[in-house]
Amino acid sequence: MMDLKNEQLAREVHPQLQTIKIIKRDGRLMDFDDQKIYDALVKAKQQIHGELSPIDHERLLEIVERIDAEIGQRFSTDVKIYEIQNIVEHILLEKGEYEIAEAYINYRTRRDFDRSKATDINFTIGRLINKDQSVVNENANKDSNVFNTQRDLTAGIVGKSIGLKMLPTHVANAHQKGDIHYHDLDYHPYTPMTNCCLIDFKGMLNDGFKIGNAEVESPKSIQTATAQISQIIANVASSQYGGCSADRTDELLAPFAKLNYQKHMQDALKWIENPKRREEYAKAKTKKDIFDAMQSLEYEINTLFTSNGQTPFTSLGFGLGTNWFEREIQRAILQIRINGLGSERRTAIFPKLIFSIKKGVNSNPTDPNYDIKQLALECATKRMYPDILNYDKIVELTGSFKVPMGCRSFLQGWQDESGQEVNVGRMNLGVVTLNLPRIALEAAGDQDKFWTLLEERLATVKDALVYRVERCKEAIPANAPILYMYGAFGKRLSRTDAVNELFKNKRATVSLGYIGLYEVASTFFGGAWENNPTAKDFTLSIVKSLKAHADDWGNEYGYHFSVYSTPSESLTDRFCRLDTEKFGIVENVTDKEYYTNSFHYDVRKNPTPFEKLDFEKDYPKYCSGGFIHYCEYPMLQQNPKALEAVWDYSYDKVGYLGTNTPIDHCYECGFEGDFTPTERGFECPQCGNHDPKTCDVVKRTCGYLGNPQARPMVHGRHKEISSRVKHMK
Repeated sequence: MMDLKNEQLAREVHPQLQTIKIIKRDGRLMDFDDQKIYDALVKAKQQIHGELSPIDHERLLEIVERIDAEIGQRFSTDVKIYEIQNIVEHILLEKGEYEIAEAYINYRTRRDFDRSKATDINFTIGRLINKDQSVVNENANKDSNVFNTQRDLTAGIVGKSIGLKMLPTHVANAHQKGDIHYHDLDYHPYTPMTNCCLIDFKGMLNDGFKIGNAEVESPKSIQTATAQISQIIANVASSQYGGCSADRTDELLAPFAKLNYQKHMQDALKWIENPKRREEYAKAKTKKDIFDAMQSLEYEINTLFTSNGQTPFTSLGFGLGTNWFEREIQRAILQIRINGLGSERRTAIFPKLIFSIKKGVNSNPTDPNYDIKQLALECATKRMYPDILNYDKIVELTGSFKVPMGCRSFLQGWQDESGQEVNVGRMNLGVVTLNLPRIALEAAGDQDKFWTLLEERLATVKDALVYRVERCKEAIPANAPILYMYGAFGKRLSRTDAVNELFKNKRATVSLGYIGLYEVASTFFGGAWENNPTAKDFTLSIVKSLKAHADDWGNEYGYHFSVYSTPSESLTDRFCRLDTEKFGIVENVTDKEYYTNSFHYDVRKNPTPFEKLDFEKDYPKYCSGGFIHYCEYPMLQQNPKALEAVWDYSYDKVGYLGTNTPIDHCYECGFEGDFTPTERGFECPQCGNHDPKTCDVVKRTCGYLGNPQARPMVHGRHKEISSRVKHMK
């Protein structure tokens, strides 16, 4: 496409055009840029006639010069965007370009309709009633057939519509256009909810808490402790919209298992004379109690439904405890997951299991818990979980060791006023994600323009994130007593305290997300850029810039603005779809029908796990507010040593690593492996079975597992899910 030299035209025709500002619909002032007019006219003519000739381009340049002249004659100061559009339409008609005028007018009208429909509750409710798939299937783990999910979707439509009107106008406009994504609009800002958290289970279990009308005392057994944990999870998940995690679950529950042991030892003292047999008896009974308690927790989490119509997005971290009780808890967690749910031994979707690996504890054959690592490997080959955390690398990247809050959102090391390190009880206030590929496409090969546009978009993201914080501060403790008053967020507030006491001084995080580094580099360096040092340095400079901005914002406002490699179950699709409408099919960018999440290697190239880790390891130190790595494998059940080789290789390279391996199972013919996506759903390649009742299909979508076969409404999208599932990380 021929470039239009804006400044040169402005000087030749009307010098004042250099100083004119455009007043956008959302009130922002932007520099006048007739390149945008030219691009819009090119797009309109291409829709009618396809590729343009040099003569076509010259004709459009003449029209733009005439538009510039008209603007220069009529305006000497700021001009509203609709006045510019009226001039464009008038000049097109004056020049006899009726087809282009019609296409241009139709495009502007459609954009106005789209803006209005986004805040029209009746229109969007109609889409829900008519089962529009983009509405009913936005979340892979919410069954839109059940009443409470339908109610939540209805409430979400209301929340989104009102939320868009509550947002600063330029933020709402940027979200609707696809420049940014304001996450979880169905909940926030309509309500001042928080996102995800590390629940302070230790404080709640030891000090007691309240749910509803019940005052709950500290448990006297591990069975009661896990029952209380499940109730806490259900209530926390209904009081926020993101995931929640239990950190160091084995160490958390070991003292309660010890109470079981002491009780059994008291019984043994009454009935058994041999001291050795007494201990054997007490340990055997306690081991059974531990297994039953952890199995009960697994089932309770998978059978819970929160107020928003889904199982709580829950993660359990474990692996560092070395005493007998802690080891037995670790072993039980893994063995229960291996065994599966119910008589058919289906793969549990929740909780997500995160196994911590640490040298001297469980990493090497000489470590005391190496046998637990072997069980974790077996579990990962059969159930995809656990993901792993490499202890030393997590400390290096985030400043302290802790599991992520839910999927991949990491807190940074933080100390309270007394100098005590605090992780549990802290939270995230939400995410706003930046559409990086769009900036690259708009820059059209000009890196200087890319950086200029990035600065403009980051200003909008900053405003969006600050708004998230300010809205969260408007909550009162009584809005979510389990969080603010009864211990889930650590420090317990009174009804009259300000919730900001738990957010300020960087105790809480708020996150700048990003997507599509692969696509950005592809626009400047071509699709096979991963081994080009210049290209990789360019992508690293982008995340460095994001971190520098986030750090500056944090110092300015007193909250931790973190850079977050976005959890984008649907966003990889949304941004790409919007950019395809705007820019058409662009090789290695929009032609794939998805964007690659964050810093991930282009999976189409099928890199080895070692190549993928070597490529990705350089990014997380600039986005330590949220990250995860995945490696793709064939079936591993007969070769866990292959997975261990990758785990060991990753130890000093990456902090957080997940496993993607085929684990689908057909109960008709016994096939285990990867089911085939079809229009009828995922299908057993051996016998053709696609009945959700007799097959177990589990795919990783975003940071969690999902069961697309159990969602009848999404059968038409199974091919899309299968083709994108690798890239939605």
